Amino acid sequence: MEPAIHPQLRDLRAILVTGKGGVGRTTIAAAVARAAATAGRRVLLAEFEEPSHVRRSPLAACFGQVVLPSEPTVLDQGIWGVTLDADLGTQLFLESVFKVPVLARLALRLPALRRMLHSGPSFHELGLLYHLLHSLRATRPDGSPRFELVVLDMPATGHTLAITGLPAILLRLVRRGPIAEALMAGQAIFNDPRQAAAWVVTLPEPLPVSECLDLVAGLRRTEVPVGLVIANRVPRDPFTPEEHRALDEILAHGQPRGLTGLERIRRAEGALRRLGQALEIPLLRVAEIEGGEPHEGVSRQLVAELA
Repeated sequence: MEPAIHPQLRDLRAILVTGKGGVGRTTIAAAVARAAATAGRRVLLAEFEEPSHVRRSPLAACFGQVVLPSEPTVLDQGIWGVTLDADLGTQLFLESVFKVPVLARLALRLPALRRMLHSGPSFHELGLLYHLLHSLRATRPDGSPRFELVVLDMPATGHTLAITGLPAILLRLVRRGPIAEALMAGQAIFNDPRQAAAWVVTLPEPLPVSECLDLVAGLRRTEVPVGLVIANRVPRDPFTPEEHRALDEILAHGQPRGLTGLERIRRAEGALRRLGQALEIPLLRVAEIEGGEPHEGVSRQLVAELA
């Protein structure tokens, strides 16, 4: 009997883990990859390249490594990791056009072409998107996908929307040829709810929830399906409903110690109610981890919740 698994983890080809900086997006992305691998899927965990001066990857750190290379490398049982690289993506695209890899490499050595690729608008993002598409298309000798699921640790909100909206914008300008074909191939995957979905990570606080709602609206404008909202670091509530009512009576007569913690719990519940009322999307709560390595605790929770 196959292990139980959340339908989206079982059926999708790509999950885009996104959210504003500081909400624990990278930790969640690593945990999602672990959950899918635990259920038996071959998972590629991907991130976008950082500026050249950045020498440490928080995503790689979740697996005891410093950085992820631009070619898939084994991170754990059933999990490979990769950094999506714009230059490599451009090379792969040119190889698909010229059909001869050496011609693509020779073309990339031309100073004029390199200047255009590094300075022209959207060429960098195009390279990243093609590297991602190439990873999704990779096959094993028997013709099956090399990676059954790609989990992508997206950049912060603004860059995410710039990337997800890019294909539609460029297809208005470039309607034919190899670039248009690659963009349409990407759209066929990332705009199809049967193949891809964005999982939006937030915190149970008023401002992050507002930003989450804005991001969901932005993703819908770019026609990326939103499959799940994950509320991360939800404070644990030690009180029963009866105890909360008793606390209300006590608070009516004074301000006891521990009020700050209680207010935080109630503020989180209010934020989560707002999310539930505003969105017709499944909401998954991830409890706050006390002590130990956060990514390990989150992984255990998600493996249990997503199964």
